[in-house]
Amino acid sequence: FTAQDACGNLSTCEFIVTVIDDDAPEAICQSIIVELDDLGNATITANQVNFGSNDNCGVAALAIDINTFDCSNVGDNDVILTVTDVNGNTSTCTAVVTVVDVTAPVVACQDIIVELGADGTVTIDPMDVDAGSSDACGIATYELNIDTFGCLEVGNSTVTLTVTDVNGNESSCSATVTVEDNTAPELVCMDVTLELNQDGIAYIIPTQLVDVNDPCGISIITADVDELSCADIGTPVTVNIFANDGNGNTSFCSTTVTVVDVLGPQIVCPDNETVNLGANGTYILGDYIGDGT
Repeated sequence: FTAQDACGNLSTCEFIVTVIDDDAPEAICQSIIVELDDLGNATITANQVNFGSNDNCGVAALAIDINTFDCSNVGDNDVILTVTDVNGNTSTCTAVVTVVDVTAPVVACQDIIVELGADGTVTIDPMDVDAGSSDACGIATYELNIDTFGCLEVGNSTVTLTVTDVNGNESSCSATVTVEDNTAPELVCMDVTLELNQDGIAYIIPTQLVDVNDPCGISIITADVDELSCADIGTPVTVNIFANDGNGNTSFCSTTVTVVDVLGPQIVCPDNETVNLGANGTYILGDYIGDGT
């Protein structure tokens, strides 16, 4: 500080002026959306949530309290942005960081072979065709478009497995389900007595000699004897019955058939005739069987 009097004499002294900046910067935040990567992680920087924070003396640093996210953070997260000016004054604001999972599960299928049960059906579980599907955030559900098979599906069927993760993303794959019928028909043979017809023949009808049970039905029923005749009267005949269900399964059983003849002979009488008695008052009939009448 310099002072000068009216005669031009000068004197000086010194003092210290301390300049301070006590104005905090203006912190301005913006909300953002970030996507998790394939491993279920995401990272952000302070600049991503800063929306023009400023200070009259200049901003020295930006910092956030949370900069990494994982599957547990899916949804809205409050992140605090701290703005520091060049003189150490700070201000904060809050940004909403919405974490989203848009990565579909990695789905894997495998072909399987299943066998029909005693009732002719089989039900499979989605995990039967799953071959290790995975998702960084976890799988919520496994679903099949077809899970129950019957006799009509014997052979190969294509099913679709849909895997949905905990955040609603889904993927699908296809698998071949080979349905097999390995259950042989159940046969119960019955001993029967057959009557010869007017020609002296008794025809064997296999379905009349056996009770058959198979969940998928019977394709063919056969017998190893087609017919019996007069020569078989008095001696029971063993007949084997064979059944095929059409899916390669066969069974057989045996029955005893007894042949009887219950038809009386056919008699053709001669024509009516008028005769004269002989001198002795009698008439001898002719040999109708002998002469063929």
